[in-house]
Amino acid sequence: MRSARTVRNVHQRIVQAPAETVGALVDRLSAPDDRLFPTPVWPAMVLDGPLAVGADGGHGRVRYRVTAYEPGRSVRFDITDEALGVGYHRLDVEPLGPDRCQVSHILEVTMGTGAFALFKLTIEPVHDTMVEEIFDNVERAAVGTLPHPPAHRSPRALLVNRLFWARPAAVPVPADARLLHDAVERPDFTDAWRMPLSPGMDRDPQAWRHVLPLPEHGATDRELLVGKDASHLDFRSSVLVDDDSVTLATAVRLHNTRGRLYFAVVRRVHPYMARLMLWRAHRRVAFATRPAGDRIREPRKTSSTY
Repeated sequence: MRSARTVRNVHQRIVQAPAETVGALVDRLSAPDDRLFPTPVWPAMVLDGPLAVGADGGHGRVRYRVTAYEPGRSVRFDITDEALGVGYHRLDVEPLGPDRCQVSHILEVTMGTGAFALFKLTIEPVHDTMVEEIFDNVERAAVGTLPHPPAHRSPRALLVNRLFWARPAAVPVPADARLLHDAVERPDFTDAWRMPLSPGMDRDPQAWRHVLPLPEHGATDRELLVGKDASHLDFRSSVLVDDDSVTLATAVRLHNTRGRLYFAVVRRVHPYMARLMLWRAHRRVAFATRPAGDRIREPRKTSSTY
């Protein structure tokens, strides 16, 4: 690899809990009951099978394979996307006594100049934040509380998070949006936008109430209907939540020439505004999962480049 640079990034934390307790949490990485990976603010770890040597997957755009695994003690993931470089990241649990252990995360990657610049600019701040939040979750799960302020989310990490956040996709109005269909039986206009729901995100439609701060016209355990009537048109918007996604759908009924002229203009900006409102609400719901009352602290890590 020409002009290669090797980065070694190490995070460590002492946890006041038995190594067996922490190791059992590590063994559940990528499982449905994974309590460590800091979703939904950051992408979940997804593997193509249980945590075991040979399992492929990643989180977000980072792809890797499990190449070494000692249950309850250590797991190593080798990077499989050579565009990011050649290397690995590893999570270790080391006993320090009957009720105390050290958790370590090591990232070591050799990469070209371009990949190194990308890593320092965008990947490293996100990596540092995610690892420290994993450690926070270790303590929450193993100790029962976080004995210090939670990990700091740096402005650069949050900017990268914002830039790479999922975007709404256009979909047909869902058949399950019964409140919307019943409210506007013969609409003159409809559209719908959908976003995936990450593990941990609230599935209660009322949590999405701030998508549209409009009068409520009905609610079920899966759907919230808001809208407004006027002399020239009526419109309703539905927030439909299922196990995997949230959909914002709109239906409009025009009453007269004034309504048609008005909506001829509004419909040009409506898709942009609908996408923006859903995207903002999606982020707010995700970030609302952070424990209330927590303060912030700077991440603790060592990093070297050579």
